[in-house]
Amino acid sequence: MRLLTQLIALNRARQLNRQLRDIQQAIQGLSRQNRMRLGTLALREIGQATRCDFPHLYGTPPEERYLPWGQGTEIGYTRARSENVEVAIRGIALWLAVAYHETKDAQLGGLQTVYRQLMRQLRELKDMRQASNGDIPGGWMKEAAAA
Repeated sequence: MRLLTQLIALNRARQLNRQLRDIQQAIQGLSRQNRMRLGTLALREIGQATRCDFPHLYGTPPEERYLPWGQGTEIGYTRARSENVEVAIRGIALWLAVAYHETKDAQLGGLQTVYRQLMRQLRELKDMRQASNGDIPGGWMKEAAAA
């Protein structure tokens, strides 16, 4: 049984890794302003998922709650490939939130790798958002020099 569980997790890690590469390309294709909006929306989605009983099932229709993993990543991935920028941004944010909660406590190496790459992407979005708000380290020095 343990071997079967490891095979399922390995397959899921490969699927999430492939989707993450496509999500990262979609993020790079967004304008700077849309990436900042995405950072805000992704953090909001992660927070909303945290409030759910099962955060890794966030975005999954109630009738499909008994699957090995939720449908949130699939829904988000499909939306992320949309031609409509607003739909794509919301899909990327959903995918990031669900994948974050699905992989954050993973014990198997493949899922841990996906988690680290996902955290790197979220950090880039967060840093971009903070830089636009003037919350960069040393920003207070620039404000003091202007005064």
